[in-house]
Amino acid sequence: MNVKVSVVIPVYNAGSRLGECIESLMKQTLGECEFIFVNDGSTDDSRAIIEAHLPLDPRIRLINQDNQGVSIARNTGLQAAGGQYIGFVDADDTVEPDMFEVLYASAVQWGCDAVISDFESAAGSHRFVTRFPLPRSIKLDREYIRGQLLPEFIKSDALNSVWNKLYKAEVITKNRVEFPAKVALGEDGAFNLLFFCGADSAVYIDYCGYHYQETAGSATRNIAGKDYFARAVQVYEARLPQIFMDQLVGENIAEWKSEKLINTVMSIIHLYFEPSPEMGLRRRYKYVKDMIGSGAVKEALPVYWEKHYGSADRYRRVLLEMIRRKVVPGLYLAAAYSRMRNR
Repeated sequence: MNVKVSVVIPVYNAGSRLGECIESLMKQTLGECEFIFVNDGSTDDSRAIIEAHLPLDPRIRLINQDNQGVSIARNTGLQAAGGQYIGFVDADDTVEPDMFEVLYASAVQWGCDAVISDFESAAGSHRFVTRFPLPRSIKLDREYIRGQLLPEFIKSDALNSVWNKLYKAEVITKNRVEFPAKVALGEDGAFNLLFFCGADSAVYIDYCGYHYQETAGSATRNIAGKDYFARAVQVYEARLPQIFMDQLVGENIAEWKSEKLINTVMSIIHLYFEPSPEMGLRRRYKYVKDMIGSGAVKEALPVYWEKHYGSADRYRRVLLEMIRRKVVPGLYLAAAYSRMRNR
């Protein structure tokens, strides 16, 4: 079979939702697919669930390996993939039946190295669609990627997810694009940065086929198990890939990094000042206090302030003032006010 799309699904103890994920992939209307499940040393019934579905659809493939983390699991899937394009799905999420047919058709229609789409997020009963401030249904050329997309990956996490995109396998192979090993958060952004440094074109389509399910204890919400600020500082201080530096000579990369760090700090303040059974208020209060007193925030805040304070809304100005003055009770009250206002 000439595989048009290889879909890589890393799996680690995802038994509670894995069946739904597999069923949604089996309904894909694009026949020339392969679904590469990489069982990353699961200790629950994940392997058995995948094995039970193997006879039901010849497009399903299973690779078992010792637990090495999501990045290595995805890299294993990339190495095994034989498709013209590569997609990613997380084991506790689902996709619409036509998702990979729509994304592949768009890649062919526009002759692009990448396709970007919207996605739906669900947290409990709340659902919302994430959209991006990009031109739709227009071929984004190398100049646009260099001037708009690449900076966006430095300034923000908004575009970082890999599961709402389709990637040309040839670009991945040619530029040796892979996920960074032993990274708890931010591996998607690193992959995208490397990929789009080597991409000549992309298209953003008006389509939403991916359903992201936020689960308790997930990497994006587990405040007791993940040190979000430490990871943000790691990203802030990290040396960017040489291929990126070569393409954006003279750009104000320090300004972009400061923007991302301070925006992340403001998000973390909200996250840690939400009531949580995982961590007592005293610990969360100390975490925020240490964070806003750190050297990285001290360095980045003046850069951010000069560029963005004047255009910030009143609420964000209050947050920035409290961070600058290191007034933790003020941040706590501001976060509480924001929760009350948004109910």
